[in-house]
Amino acid sequence: MKKAGVPTTPPPERQTETQWPFAETEACPRCGTPLEPADRFCPACGAAHQPAPFPTEAKRTFQETTTCDNCGAPIHIRPDQRSYTCEYCGSTYVLDFAPELTGRQAPEFVLGFAIPPDKARQLFLKWAERRAGGAPAAFRQAIRRADIRGIYIPFWSFSMLAESQWQATIGEYWYRTETYTTYENGKLVTKTRRVRETEWWPLAGKYHQFVSGYLVSASKNVPQQVADRLIPFHLAGLRRYDPSYLAGWACEEYIIDRPEAESRCKEYFRQYQEQCVAAFLPGDTYRGLVVHTDFSEEASDLILLPIYVMRFEHRGKIYRLWMNGQTGAITGELPRFWGRWIIVGLIGIGILVLLGFLLRRLLG
Repeated sequence: MKKAGVPTTPPPERQTETQWPFAETEACPRCGTPLEPADRFCPACGAAHQPAPFPTEAKRTFQETTTCDNCGAPIHIRPDQRSYTCEYCGSTYVLDFAPELTGRQAPEFVLGFAIPPDKARQLFLKWAERRAGGAPAAFRQAIRRADIRGIYIPFWSFSMLAESQWQATIGEYWYRTETYTTYENGKLVTKTRRVRETEWWPLAGKYHQFVSGYLVSASKNVPQQVADRLIPFHLAGLRRYDPSYLAGWACEEYIIDRPEAESRCKEYFRQYQEQCVAAFLPGDTYRGLVVHTDFSEEASDLILLPIYVMRFEHRGKIYRLWMNGQTGAITGELPRFWGRWIIVGLIGIGILVLLGFLLRRLLG
Protein backbone atom coordinates (compact mmCIF):
# COMPACT_ATOMS: atom_id res chain seq x y z
CA MET A 1 0.00 0.00 0.00
CA LYS A 2 1.19 3.45 -0.86
CA LYS A 3 -0.09 6.52 0.82
CA ALA A 4 -0.79 9.09 -1.84
CA GLY A 5 1.95 11.64 -2.20
CA VAL A 6 4.16 10.04 0.47
CA PRO A 7 7.04 7.88 -0.81
CA THR A 8 7.30 4.64 1.09
CA THR A 9 9.74 1.75 0.88
CA PRO A 10 8.07 -1.67 0.95
CA PRO A 11 9.59 -4.29 3.21
CA PRO A 12 12.26 -6.42 1.56
CA GLU A 13 9.99 -9.44 1.19
CA ARG A 14 7.49 -7.35 -0.82
CA GLN A 15 9.94 -5.70 -3.19
CA THR A 16 10.18 -8.61 -5.58
CA GLU A 17 6.40 -8.74 -6.02
CA THR A 18 6.11 -5.60 -8.11
CA GLN A 19 9.57 -5.25 -9.63
CA TRP A 20 10.36 -6.21 -13.19
CA PRO A 21 12.66 -9.23 -13.58
CA PHE A 22 15.50 -7.02 -14.78
CA ALA A 23 16.96 -3.79 -13.45
CA GLU A 24 18.66 -2.47 -16.58
CA THR A 25 17.03 -1.03 -19.68
CA GLU A 26 16.94 -2.95 -22.94
CA ALA A 27 18.24 -1.70 -26.28
CA CYS A 28 16.00 -1.49 -29.35
CA PRO A 29 17.12 -4.28 -31.72
CA ARG A 30 16.60 -1.97 -34.71
CA CYS A 31 18.25 1.32 -33.68
CA GLY A 32 19.78 0.70 -30.23
CA THR A 33 17.68 3.29 -28.34
CA PRO A 34 17.27 2.44 -24.60
CA LEU A 35 13.78 1.13 -23.83
CA GLU A 36 11.88 1.28 -20.56
CA PRO A 37 10.45 -2.02 -19.33
CA ALA A 38 6.84 -1.04 -20.15
CA ASP A 39 7.55 0.43 -23.63
CA ARG A 40 5.55 -1.28 -26.34
CA PHE A 41 7.23 0.68 -29.14
CA CYS A 42 10.64 2.27 -29.58
CA PRO A 43 10.29 6.06 -29.09
CA ALA A 44 12.93 6.68 -31.79
CA CYS A 45 12.14 4.33 -34.68
CA GLY A 46 8.73 2.92 -33.71
CA ALA A 47 9.81 -0.74 -33.73
CA ALA A 48 7.51 -3.03 -31.74
CA HIS A 49 8.79 -4.14 -28.34
CA GLN A 50 7.37 -6.93 -26.23
CA PRO A 51 7.51 -6.00 -22.52
CA ALA A 52 8.94 -8.68 -20.29
CA PRO A 53 6.28 -10.57 -18.31
CA PHE A 54 5.81 -10.11 -14.61
CA PRO A 55 7.04 -12.99 -12.51
CA THR A 56 4.33 -15.57 -11.95
CA GLU A 57 3.41 -16.61 -8.46
CA ALA A 58 0.59 -18.45 -6.83
CA LYS A 59 -2.57 -16.34 -6.99
CA ARG A 60 -3.63 -14.85 -3.70
CA THR A 61 -6.81 -13.17 -2.56
CA PHE A 62 -7.53 -9.57 -1.67
CA GLN A 63 -7.27 -8.29 1.86
CA GLU A 64 -10.74 -6.81 2.52
CA THR A 65 -9.66 -4.04 4.89
CA THR A 66 -6.58 -2.05 5.78
CA THR A 67 -5.83 0.50 8.49
CA CYS A 68 -5.40 4.25 8.13
CA ASP A 69 -1.83 5.20 9.01
CA ASN A 70 -2.99 8.54 10.43
CA CYS A 71 -5.90 7.69 12.72
CA GLY A 72 -6.03 3.89 12.75
CA ALA A 73 -9.56 3.67 11.33
CA PRO A 74 -10.40 0.69 9.09
CA ILE A 75 -10.58 1.31 5.33
CA HIS A 76 -12.65 -1.14 3.31
CA ILE A 77 -10.98 -2.24 0.06
CA ARG A 78 -12.93 -2.94 -3.12
CA PRO A 79 -11.55 -4.76 -6.15
CA ASP A 80 -13.09 -2.19 -8.52
CA GLN A 81 -11.46 0.81 -6.83
CA ARG A 82 -7.86 2.00 -6.69
CA SER A 83 -7.92 5.18 -4.54
CA TYR A 84 -9.50 5.68 -1.10
CA THR A 85 -10.21 8.44 1.42
CA CYS A 86 -10.40 7.74 5.15
CA GLU A 87 -13.92 8.60 6.31
CA TYR A 88 -12.64 9.77 9.69
CA CYS A 89 -9.60 11.93 9.05
CA GLY A 90 -9.70 12.52 5.29
CA SER A 91 -6.30 10.94 4.52
CA THR A 92 -6.02 9.74 0.93
CA TYR A 93 -4.54 6.43 -0.16
CA VAL A 94 -3.73 4.70 -3.43
CA LEU A 95 -3.53 0.92 -3.22
CA ASP A 96 -1.42 -0.60 -5.97
CA PHE A 97 -1.45 -4.38 -5.93
CA ALA A 98 0.87 -6.42 -8.10
CA PRO A 99 -0.78 -7.75 -11.29
CA GLU A 100 0.01 -11.35 -10.32
CA LEU A 101 -2.05 -10.79 -7.16
CA THR A 102 -5.09 -9.19 -8.77
CA GLY A 103 -5.04 -10.76 -12.21
CA ARG A 104 -5.53 -7.23 -13.63
CA GLN A 105 -3.33 -5.18 -15.89
CA ALA A 106 -1.85 -2.14 -14.19
CA PRO A 107 -2.49 1.32 -15.72
CA GLU A 108 0.26 2.42 -18.07
CA PHE A 109 -0.48 6.14 -18.51
CA VAL A 110 -2.44 8.86 -16.71
CA LEU A 111 -3.70 12.27 -17.82
CA GLY A 112 -4.05 14.82 -15.01
CA PHE A 113 -7.03 17.07 -14.22
CA ALA A 114 -6.64 20.53 -15.78
CA ILE A 115 -9.86 21.97 -14.26
CA PRO A 116 -10.05 22.38 -10.45
CA PRO A 117 -13.20 21.21 -8.62
CA ASP A 118 -14.54 24.73 -7.92
CA LYS A 119 -14.28 25.67 -11.59
CA ALA A 120 -15.90 22.38 -12.58
CA ARG A 121 -18.92 23.14 -10.38
CA GLN A 122 -19.29 26.59 -11.96
CA LEU A 123 -19.15 25.11 -15.47
CA PHE A 124 -21.70 22.43 -14.57
CA LEU A 125 -24.17 24.93 -13.11
CA LYS A 126 -23.79 27.34 -16.03
CA TRP A 127 -24.29 24.54 -18.56
CA ALA A 128 -27.36 23.13 -16.79
CA GLU A 129 -29.09 26.48 -16.21
CA ARG A 130 -28.52 27.56 -19.83
CA ARG A 131 -30.14 24.39 -21.19
CA ALA A 132 -32.98 24.14 -18.70
CA GLY A 133 -34.75 27.38 -19.55
CA GLY A 134 -37.89 28.01 -17.56
CA ALA A 135 -36.84 25.54 -14.88
CA PRO A 136 -38.60 25.87 -11.52
CA ALA A 137 -36.76 26.96 -8.41
CA ALA A 138 -36.73 23.36 -7.11
CA PHE A 139 -34.59 22.29 -10.07
CA ARG A 140 -32.13 25.12 -9.59
CA GLN A 141 -31.77 24.21 -5.91
CA ALA A 142 -31.24 20.54 -6.84
CA ILE A 143 -28.33 21.25 -9.18
CA ARG A 144 -26.74 23.66 -6.70
CA ARG A 145 -26.78 20.88 -4.09
CA ALA A 146 -25.58 18.26 -6.59
CA ASP A 147 -22.73 15.93 -5.73
CA ILE A 148 -19.70 16.47 -8.00
CA ARG A 149 -16.78 14.04 -8.01
CA GLY A 150 -13.56 13.99 -9.96
CA ILE A 151 -12.76 10.41 -10.98
CA TYR A 152 -9.98 8.83 -12.97
CA ILE A 153 -11.76 6.54 -15.42
CA PRO A 154 -9.89 3.67 -17.14
CA PHE A 155 -9.86 3.66 -20.95
CA TRP A 156 -8.34 1.26 -23.46
CA SER A 157 -6.42 2.80 -26.34
CA PHE A 158 -5.49 0.58 -29.30
CA SER A 159 -3.27 0.89 -32.34
CA MET A 160 -3.15 -1.67 -35.14
CA LEU A 161 -2.54 -2.21 -38.84
CA ALA A 162 -5.77 -2.29 -40.87
CA GLU A 163 -5.53 -4.05 -44.25
CA SER A 164 -8.61 -3.93 -46.47
CA GLN A 165 -9.68 -5.50 -49.72
CA TRP A 166 -12.49 -3.67 -51.46
CA GLN A 167 -14.66 -3.85 -54.54
CA ALA A 168 -17.20 -1.40 -55.94
CA THR A 169 -18.80 -0.10 -59.11
CA ILE A 170 -17.26 3.23 -60.05
CA GLY A 171 -19.22 5.88 -61.93
CA GLU A 172 -17.77 8.62 -64.14
CA TYR A 173 -19.90 11.48 -65.45
CA TRP A 174 -20.01 12.54 -69.08
CA TYR A 175 -22.28 15.03 -70.83
CA ARG A 176 -24.16 15.10 -74.12
CA THR A 177 -26.17 17.77 -75.86
CA GLU A 178 -29.82 16.97 -76.43
CA THR A 179 -32.25 18.70 -78.80
CA TYR A 180 -35.89 19.04 -77.80
CA THR A 181 -39.00 21.03 -78.73
CA THR A 182 -41.31 23.02 -76.51
CA TYR A 183 -43.98 25.73 -76.75
CA GLU A 184 -43.17 29.34 -75.90
CA ASN A 185 -45.77 32.09 -76.36
CA GLY A 186 -47.97 29.68 -78.28
CA LYS A 187 -45.23 28.78 -80.75
CA LEU A 188 -43.32 25.52 -81.16
CA VAL A 189 -39.57 26.15 -80.69
CA THR A 190 -36.49 23.92 -80.79
CA LYS A 191 -33.89 24.11 -78.02
CA THR A 192 -30.85 22.25 -76.75
CA ARG A 193 -29.84 21.25 -73.26
CA ARG A 194 -26.89 19.57 -71.56
CA VAL A 195 -27.67 16.13 -70.09
CA ARG A 196 -25.43 14.29 -67.62
CA GLU A 197 -24.87 10.56 -68.09
CA THR A 198 -22.92 8.10 -65.90
CA GLU A 199 -20.64 5.35 -67.17
CA TRP A 200 -20.27 2.49 -64.70
CA TRP A 201 -17.41 0.00 -64.47
CA PRO A 202 -16.23 -2.48 -61.79
CA LEU A 203 -13.11 -1.90 -59.77
CA ALA A 204 -11.34 -3.66 -56.88
CA GLY A 205 -8.21 -3.00 -54.87
CA LYS A 206 -6.42 -2.91 -51.53
CA TYR A 207 -6.07 -0.20 -48.88
CA HIS A 208 -4.02 -0.29 -45.68
CA GLN A 209 -3.02 2.09 -42.90
CA PHE A 210 -2.13 2.16 -39.21
CA VAL A 211 -5.11 3.23 -37.13
CA SER A 212 -5.09 4.49 -33.55
CA GLY A 213 -6.57 7.09 -31.22
CA TYR A 214 -10.01 5.63 -30.49
CA LEU A 215 -10.69 5.44 -26.73
CA VAL A 216 -12.83 2.62 -25.36
CA SER A 217 -14.36 3.25 -21.95
CA ALA A 218 -13.60 0.42 -19.52
CA SER A 219 -16.14 1.71 -16.97
CA LYS A 220 -19.84 0.91 -16.71
CA ASN A 221 -20.35 4.35 -15.12
CA VAL A 222 -19.20 6.12 -18.30
CA PRO A 223 -20.98 4.40 -21.22
CA GLN A 224 -19.28 4.49 -24.60
CA GLN A 225 -21.85 6.88 -26.09
CA VAL A 226 -21.04 9.31 -23.27
CA ALA A 227 -17.30 8.88 -23.74
CA ASP A 228 -17.65 9.59 -27.48
CA ARG A 229 -19.24 12.96 -26.65
CA LEU A 230 -16.48 13.88 -24.19
CA ILE A 231 -13.57 13.38 -26.59
CA PRO A 232 -11.13 14.58 -27.62
CA PHE A 233 -8.64 14.37 -24.79
CA HIS A 234 -5.25 15.92 -25.53
CA LEU A 235 -3.25 12.73 -25.15
CA ALA A 236 0.06 14.51 -25.71
CA GLY A 237 -0.13 15.29 -21.99
CA LEU A 238 -0.10 11.62 -20.93
CA ARG A 239 2.41 10.66 -18.26
CA ARG A 240 3.69 7.28 -17.14
CA TYR A 241 1.39 6.04 -14.40
CA ASP A 242 2.45 6.72 -10.84
CA PRO A 243 0.15 6.41 -7.78
CA SER A 244 0.96 9.98 -6.73
CA TYR A 245 -1.16 11.31 -9.62
CA LEU A 246 -4.27 9.87 -7.95
CA ALA A 247 -3.79 11.63 -4.60
CA GLY A 248 -7.08 13.21 -3.53
CA TRP A 249 -9.07 11.79 -6.46
CA ALA A 250 -11.29 8.76 -6.85
CA CYS A 251 -10.13 6.13 -9.33
CA GLU A 252 -11.98 3.17 -10.81
CA GLU A 253 -10.60 -0.19 -11.87
CA TYR A 254 -11.56 -1.38 -15.32
CA ILE A 255 -14.68 -3.51 -15.69
CA ILE A 256 -14.46 -4.08 -19.45
CA ASP A 257 -11.43 -6.25 -20.11
CA ARG A 258 -9.03 -5.99 -23.02
CA PRO A 259 -10.59 -8.60 -25.39
CA GLU A 260 -14.05 -7.01 -25.18
CA ALA A 261 -12.62 -3.50 -25.61
CA GLU A 262 -10.53 -4.65 -28.58
CA SER A 263 -13.62 -6.10 -30.25
CA ARG A 264 -15.45 -2.75 -29.85
CA CYS A 265 -12.45 -0.85 -31.15
CA LYS A 266 -12.13 -3.06 -34.22
CA GLU A 267 -15.78 -2.50 -35.08
CA TYR A 268 -15.18 1.25 -34.96
CA PHE A 269 -12.02 0.94 -37.06
CA ARG A 270 -13.88 -1.17 -39.65
CA GLN A 271 -16.40 1.63 -40.13
CA TYR A 272 -13.60 4.18 -40.25
CA GLN A 273 -11.72 2.10 -42.79
CA GLU A 274 -14.81 1.92 -45.03
CA GLN A 275 -15.12 5.72 -44.91
CA CYS A 276 -11.44 6.06 -45.85
CA VAL A 277 -11.81 3.64 -48.76
CA ALA A 278 -14.90 5.51 -50.00
CA ALA A 279 -12.95 8.78 -49.97
CA PHE A 280 -10.04 7.06 -51.75
CA LEU A 281 -12.10 5.72 -54.67
CA PRO A 282 -11.53 7.26 -58.11
CA GLY A 283 -14.34 8.51 -60.35
CA ASP A 284 -17.24 10.82 -59.60
CA THR A 285 -19.53 8.44 -57.72
CA TYR A 286 -19.77 4.79 -56.69
CA ARG A 287 -22.23 2.09 -55.63
CA GLY A 288 -22.09 -1.38 -54.12
CA LEU A 289 -18.96 -0.77 -52.05
CA VAL A 290 -17.87 -3.87 -50.09
CA VAL A 291 -14.86 -3.63 -47.73
CA HIS A 292 -13.29 -6.58 -45.89
CA THR A 293 -10.73 -5.56 -43.25
CA ASP A 294 -8.23 -7.64 -41.31
CA PHE A 295 -6.17 -6.36 -38.39
CA SER A 296 -2.67 -7.22 -37.24
CA GLU A 297 0.12 -5.87 -35.04
CA GLU A 298 -2.39 -4.92 -32.33
CA ALA A 299 -1.08 -2.99 -29.35
CA SER A 300 -2.98 -1.54 -26.40
CA ASP A 301 -2.52 0.89 -23.53
CA LEU A 302 -4.58 1.11 -20.36
CA ILE A 303 -4.83 4.80 -19.48
CA LEU A 304 -6.59 6.80 -16.75
CA LEU A 305 -8.46 9.88 -17.95
CA PRO A 306 -9.91 12.71 -15.79
CA ILE A 307 -13.71 12.96 -15.72
CA TYR A 308 -16.04 14.87 -13.40
CA VAL A 309 -19.43 13.33 -12.65
CA MET A 310 -22.34 15.46 -11.41
CA ARG A 311 -25.30 13.62 -9.87
CA PHE A 312 -28.57 15.18 -8.72
CA GLU A 313 -32.16 14.16 -8.08
CA HIS A 314 -35.26 15.98 -9.33
CA ARG A 315 -38.84 14.77 -8.82
CA GLY A 316 -37.71 11.30 -7.85
CA LYS A 317 -35.43 10.74 -10.85
CA ILE A 318 -31.64 10.61 -10.81
CA TYR A 319 -29.78 12.64 -13.45
CA ARG A 320 -26.07 12.53 -14.31
CA LEU A 321 -23.81 14.91 -16.15
CA TRP A 322 -20.23 14.19 -17.23
CA MET A 323 -17.37 16.60 -17.88
CA ASN A 324 -14.02 16.16 -19.56
CA GLY A 325 -11.67 17.12 -16.74
CA GLN A 326 -9.13 18.45 -19.20
CA THR A 327 -11.15 20.42 -21.78
CA GLY A 328 -14.41 21.18 -19.90
CA ALA A 329 -16.68 19.48 -22.49
CA ILE A 330 -19.99 18.47 -20.84
CA THR A 331 -22.69 16.01 -21.79
CA GLY A 332 -25.67 14.43 -20.05
CA GLU A 333 -29.43 14.41 -19.71
CA LEU A 334 -31.57 17.12 -18.13
CA PRO A 335 -35.31 17.21 -17.38
CA ARG A 336 -37.47 19.08 -19.89
CA PHE A 337 -39.52 22.03 -18.81
CA TRP A 338 -42.34 23.04 -21.14
CA GLY A 339 -43.80 25.86 -19.07
CA ARG A 340 -41.56 28.57 -20.54
CA TRP A 341 -42.30 27.58 -24.13
CA ILE A 342 -46.06 27.40 -23.47
CA ILE A 343 -45.96 30.95 -22.10
CA VAL A 344 -43.91 32.16 -25.08
CA GLY A 345 -46.39 30.50 -27.45
CA LEU A 346 -49.38 32.09 -25.75
CA ILE A 347 -47.73 35.52 -25.89
CA GLY A 348 -47.02 35.03 -29.60
CA ILE A 349 -50.63 34.05 -30.29
CA GLY A 350 -51.85 37.07 -28.35
CA ILE A 351 -49.62 39.42 -30.38
CA LEU A 352 -50.92 37.95 -33.66
CA VAL A 353 -54.54 38.35 -32.55
CA LEU A 354 -53.89 41.95 -31.53
CA LEU A 355 -52.21 42.76 -34.85
CA GLY A 356 -55.10 41.18 -36.75
CA PHE A 357 -57.62 43.26 -34.78
CA LEU A 358 -55.69 46.49 -35.42
CA LEU A 359 -55.35 45.71 -39.11
CA ARG A 360 -59.10 45.18 -39.47
CA ARG A 361 -59.76 48.47 -37.73
CA LEU A 362 -57.40 50.32 -40.08
CA LEU A 363 -58.86 48.73 -43.21
CA GLY A 364 -62.44 49.15 -42.02
